[in-house]
Amino acid sequence: MTKDEEVGTAPAGKKRRAAPRRTRGAGPATAEKARPAAPRFAKPLTVASMLGWTLLSVLVPGAAHLRAGHRRTGLALIGVYAAILVTVLAIVLINGTEVGVYIGWTTGITIALAAGALAWFALLLASYIALRPGRLSQMGQIVSGVAVGILGVAVMSPFALTAELVRSGEDAIQQIFPSGEKDPDIAPVKQEDPWNGRDRVNFLLVGGDGAGNREGVRTDSMTVASVHVQTGNTVLFSLPRNLQHVRFPPGTPMGKHFPNGFQAELPNGGLLNEVWQFANDNPQAAGGRNKGPRVLMDAIGHTLGLKIDYYALINMYGFAHLVDAIGGLKIRVDQDIKWGGLYGTAGTIKAGFQVLSGEEALWYGRSRVGSDDFSRMARQRCVIGAFAQQATPVKVLSNFKGIAAAAKRMASTNIPQDLLEHLVNLAVKVKGGRITSLQFVPPEFYSGRPDWVKIRKASAKAISDSLKPARTTQVAQASGGPGTASGTPSPSPTRTAAGPTQTPTRNTNKSAKSLSELCGL
Repeated sequence: MTKDEEVGTAPAGKKRRAAPRRTRGAGPATAEKARPAAPRFAKPLTVASMLGWTLLSVLVPGAAHLRAGHRRTGLALIGVYAAILVTVLAIVLINGTEVGVYIGWTTGITIALAAGALAWFALLLASYIALRPGRLSQMGQIVSGVAVGILGVAVMSPFALTAELVRSGEDAIQQIFPSGEKDPDIAPVKQEDPWNGRDRVNFLLVGGDGAGNREGVRTDSMTVASVHVQTGNTVLFSLPRNLQHVRFPPGTPMGKHFPNGFQAELPNGGLLNEVWQFANDNPQAAGGRNKGPRVLMDAIGHTLGLKIDYYALINMYGFAHLVDAIGGLKIRVDQDIKWGGLYGTAGTIKAGFQVLSGEEALWYGRSRVGSDDFSRMARQRCVIGAFAQQATPVKVLSNFKGIAAAAKRMASTNIPQDLLEHLVNLAVKVKGGRITSLQFVPPEFYSGRPDWVKIRKASAKAISDSLKPARTTQVAQASGGPGTASGTPSPSPTRTAAGPTQTPTRNTNKSAKSLSELCGL
C-alpha cells in the first residue's frame, strides 16, 4: 500500500473529500456539528431550595419549570394562570358588589372544586419532579418527598373547605327557605323584575320565645323593616307586644270574626303577641290551618297602612348563636342592665360601649328587670340595627359555617328560594343606605288605647322623610346618619286602612330617628 493510499488519496481527476472529524460518543447524525449541551442548573439545588421552588409553583405556576430549564412549559403555565386571574378580575369589575345565590349549583361547584384540588396537586407534583429530586442524596429525597406530600394535602385543603362551606350553605338554605308549594299570597319571582314593580318592600321580623317550658309561638318582638328598593334606605317600625285590639283588613276571615278589633270584648286582653297563636289554634276563624304568620302580617300591615310582603320568625336563642358567629355586637349601653330571673341575679351588662356576646345581646334585648316593655323595645331595635351594620361581608364569609349552622334555628319564613339572589343584593344596598327607627310607645302612642289614624300618619311620614336628601331631614340634622339617599316619596305606601279621618289625640308630627343617634352605632 502506497503512502497516498494510506492517507486516502483520491483517484486522479477527482477532488479529495476531507474525512469528517468525529467526536467521541457522537453518532453519524452529529458528525458535522455537536448537539448543544442540555440545560444545567446554575447551582445544585438543596432540599430547602427545591422545596422553596416547589412551593412557589403553587402561587406562581410554572416557576419551578423555568428554574429547571423547561422554558416552554413554564411560560405556558404562567400564561394560563395569568389568563385565569384576568378573567376573574374582569368578572369582579363587571359585577361589582353584586352577589348571587344560586340554588342547585352545589353539585357543579363541588365537582369544579374537586377538579381544582386535583389539578393543583398535580401541578405541585409535576413541579417537584421537574426539579429532578433524583440529584439529591437518599436522605434528601426522603425528606423532600415527605414534605411535598404534606404540601399536597395543604394545597388541597382550601378546596375541600370551600366545598364544605358550599354544602353547608345549601343545606341551611334548603331548611330555612321554602322551595316546594308556594304561598298563594306571594307573587312569582321574575328575574328581570323580582319586586314586581314595587319601589318598596316590607319585611316583618318576628322574635319568637323558644323556651322549652312554653307551648306555641309567642311573638315577643315584632319589627317591620320597610326598605326602599332603589336606595336601600330603611325604616324600622317597632310595635309593642301588648298593643291591644288590633284591626284586621276588611273582608278577611279574621276581619269578619273580629269586626271591632282582636278580642275587643276583653278589656285587658287581645294583645298583639297573641294573634299568631290564636290563628293557629282557631283555623275556623283564621280561614285555614297554620295561618298564624299571614294573620299577623295582615294585622300589622293594616295597623301601619302598609302591605307586608314577607316575614321571618327567628328563635331568640338561635339569634344568640348568630351573634356569636359574627364575633359579638358592639352596642352603647346607656345604663346597667340586670338580667336573669325576677331580680336580675344571673348577671349585669355594664353601661358604656360594650361588645356583647350572643347570650348578653339576647338578654340585653329581653330583660325587663327594673324596666318595662317599651324600654325593652328600644333595646331590641338597637340590637337589630347593630347586627345589620356589623354583619359585614368579610365577617359573614370568614364565619360562614357558624352562621349557616345558627341560621338553621330560624323557625320559619315565607321568603322563597328564588328571591334569595335579589335579597342578598338588596341587603348590600341597605348596608350603604340610611336606617331610621320609629317605635309606637307612650307617651306619644298608647298601646291600651291605640290611635290607629295617628299610627298610620306617623308611618307614612317616616317613610316620606327617609327618602328626602339627608341634609333636609330632621333625622340627618339630629344625627348625621351614614349614607346619603335621594329620591321621591313613594306614590303610596300601600294604604289599607279604613276608619276615622281625624286623630283623637294630639299629633306632634313625630317622625323616625336615626339609629346612630338612638343607639350610638
